[in-house]
Amino acid sequence: MSVTIYHNPACGTSRNTMALICATGVEPAVIHYLETPPSREELVSLIRRMGTGPRDLLREKGTPYAELNLGDLSLTDDQIIDAMMEHPILINRPIVVGPRGVKLCRPSEEVLSLLDRPLRADFVKEDGEVVPANG
Repeated sequence: MSVTIYHNPACGTSRNTMALICATGVEPAVIHYLETPPSREELVSLIRRMGTGPRDLLREKGTPYAELNLGDLSLTDDQIIDAMMEHPILINRPIVVGPRGVKLCRPSEEVLSLLDRPLRADFVKEDGEVVPANG
């Protein structure tokens, strides 16, 4: 089973998602997207495969979202993608590509719907929340 995570190790949700994948016995391919951003074509493909729009993937907190006036609803999808390409921190995370599709995994347990393997045991997230193995 091939799984890829667009990961930011500074993000708790991303760390929990990575740990959940590993707790199923899968070793994902890890793309540190702030260091190695996806190409424009890859980003557009991910958005399309998620069945969403670029605006739904925008991260506001801790980014230049406000300074770039990205809340302006008159901005086109291409303009939003241009901003993400220039400032990868605007791409919300973690994005996971799994055998059952592509998804922004917020909350982290959303990743389980993309995997072919279940959790081996109950999983405890960094904040202490338990994700039961039997779903």
